[in-house]
Amino acid sequence: MNNKSKYTQFIKSEAKRLGFLSCGISKVGFLEQEAPRLEKWLNDKKNGQMLYMENNFDKRLNPTLLVDDAKSVVSLLLNYYPEQLQNTDSYKISKYAYGQDYHFVIKEKLKEFLFSIQSNIGEVSGRAFVDSAPVLDKAWAAKSGLGWIGKNSNLLTQKVGSFYFIAELIIDLDLDYDTPTTDHCGTCTACIDACPTEAIVAPYVVDGSKCISYFTIELKENIPQEMKGSFDDWAFGCDVCQDVCPWNRFSKSHSEPLFNPNRELLSMSKSDWEEITEETFKVIFKNSPLKRAKFQGLKKNIEFLK
Repeated sequence: MNNKSKYTQFIKSEAKRLGFLSCGISKVGFLEQEAPRLEKWLNDKKNGQMLYMENNFDKRLNPTLLVDDAKSVVSLLLNYYPEQLQNTDSYKISKYAYGQDYHFVIKEKLKEFLFSIQSNIGEVSGRAFVDSAPVLDKAWAAKSGLGWIGKNSNLLTQKVGSFYFIAELIIDLDLDYDTPTTDHCGTCTACIDACPTEAIVAPYVVDGSKCISYFTIELKENIPQEMKGSFDDWAFGCDVCQDVCPWNRFSKSHSEPLFNPNRELLSMSKSDWEEITEETFKVIFKNSPLKRAKFQGLKKNIEFLK
């Protein structure tokens, strides 16, 4: 076995040891197919007030601008599907936000991963990315065969659905590369039909500025009144297009203790949410992604839903 294959095998087994669901590797290069799509999406203002999406256009499409002499993108999936869901009489939050903020959880794993690669393989330079820098992670994950980008614009995988985080290491090491998989959405339009705000404007095209996640997390001002009554009780994020996806019948619960929710969260009723105090918010959502909306943001969303 040559070194390239040996290193590739080591990296994949290490990913498994660290608890990642799967690991795919692709050769660094310019994302030719994504370039015109991203440009059109931004020109059509489908990013709403997410102005950061307009920055670093070139870096989003070319990882060599992020990591000197980059050779490989190691894409990783980490399951977050919870064992138990919220009480049904409740304002809803996205399942990814039940536990601790994934940025911290995954960053720690990636640090250990890179250290392990350097200790076992030698002089390898690279950077870890979790949704925090201009990397088109779904495109890279699809390129490395971890799934295909579905009509709801999420990465979908046949055996496990889509309730997982995507992260990557971009490193200056040549490896054996995986190949993309095929699209298995077929004629299904479940996600398009179910979206409460009709944010999936065409198959594979999501207007970010119409998405409930955008309104409840990204939008800093008040939610437009014309959206009243169409949020289906989602107070932070929205999982509808994933919940209805047939591939998510195969979701299995995660095994990451840090993603387990505070017990109180699961039993909260609507009145508990309406009466939540800042103190309680800090306890239940300590180190949670809900910190992004802040207590005031959450209150604003709940007021809108009442």
